[in-house]
Amino acid sequence: MTQKKRIVSGMRPTGALHLGNLHGALSNWINMQDDYDCFFFIADWHALTSDYEDPGNIAAYSHNMMVDWLAAGLDPDKSTLFVQSSVPAHAELFLLLSMITPVPWLERNPTYKEQVDALKNKDLSTFGFLGYPVLQAADIIIYRATGVPVGIDQAPHIEITREIARRFNYLYGKVFPEPETILTKMSKILGLDRRKMSKSYNNAIFLSDTPDEIRKKTAQMITDPQRIKKTDPGNPDICNVFTFHQNYSPPETVAEINTSCRNATIGCVACKKKMAENLIRFLAPIREKIEHFRQNSDIVREVIERGNQKAGAEAEATMKHVREALKI
Repeated sequence: MTQKKRIVSGMRPTGALHLGNLHGALSNWINMQDDYDCFFFIADWHALTSDYEDPGNIAAYSHNMMVDWLAAGLDPDKSTLFVQSSVPAHAELFLLLSMITPVPWLERNPTYKEQVDALKNKDLSTFGFLGYPVLQAADIIIYRATGVPVGIDQAPHIEITREIARRFNYLYGKVFPEPETILTKMSKILGLDRRKMSKSYNNAIFLSDTPDEIRKKTAQMITDPQRIKKTDPGNPDICNVFTFHQNYSPPETVAEINTSCRNATIGCVACKKKMAENLIRFLAPIREKIEHFRQNSDIVREVIERGNQKAGAEAEATMKHVREALKI
């Protein structure tokens, strides 16, 4: 029997999961569970790199993230699901890797300056923020993963991980495989205002939103900006609501909206209402499971504890080789 290749990935617990998270990463993880040995973790230490001044919600966000993961379809019998900070070996390897990682590697990280510019309201002039790619490398190679599923924008992060693993192996002997970048298809789901869907932009639809919340939010969505009146022909190709239809409405509805919008026989208000009801139907099974796990927190805690134990054992096995290589 061929052994499955191992993959590792994580998410920062910064609040409830939204449709962008589902289509950007989570759905890909779910689809990979049968083909890979999967380790998926809640990156609560990574959340501290930008939210260190107000860490009070991270523990609650972590629990709720696991609820959303389970409700969406991650299976603890197929994947190892755990919390980063519950495996202290991550921090030990991070420390050791930081000793050998050149600062210029971190400073040239393409997302470093972008995030500093984007989050001007936060002081990100910290070692932790500059060095988070080293912690990310530790998160990945401590499980000796052969691949990391990411979108194209995250590929440079995996290249830094490969460079750090390569440098360790050169200095101390081969301990780590160099994980490959597994590019995954990322569905384009924009926020209510046509920007990237984000909690910080207040433009997100969450997996746990009620039907009334979804109807209220979709009513605020920006449509074809060139369509001023209902009698003006629209262009679905540049309309965010139509993109939602393509993801959540039946094919016959998508075809109907495509024609009716171009012919101005349906207005944007009616179009949004149709989409909202189909989105509600799509999310109904997930929201039902979210409620189930919220009312049965012991199940969630047991999943986390089981995942922490398995991840901890794997990480400690790797650290034994690391300490031997370093002769400490």
